[in-house]
Amino acid sequence: MDFLISAAQAQQQQPEEPNVWFSIILLVGMIALFYFLLIRPQTKRAKEHRQMVEELSKGDEVVTNGGTLGRITEVGDTFATIEVANGVQLQIQKNAVASVMPKGTLKEQDKKGK
Repeated sequence: MDFLISAAQAQQQQPEEPNVWFSIILLVGMIALFYFLLIRPQTKRAKEHRQMVEELSKGDEVVTNGGTLGRITEVGDTFATIEVANGVQLQIQKNAVASVMPKGTLKEQDKKGK
């Protein structure tokens, strides 16, 4: 078997011991990267959504996660009632509200629809 690799070359290529500190610093760096790029922005968005849901009040124009646009007519602890058209009301979970729209959005949509 010595005809493929000489014994002297095989002995010279011994692997070096890995640096433990480099591995630890790399691991800490990866954790910090995940925290700042993934975890922190997600918790920030969740906190902003939670605050928006708590501040919902009668008369706010909202869009739900399903894309329904309406005006809040009644707000409870976990549910809200929105009016999507004259005389048509839907009861939704407050957490299903995706965003609060500026006042007058419904009037603009009515004009575009006619």
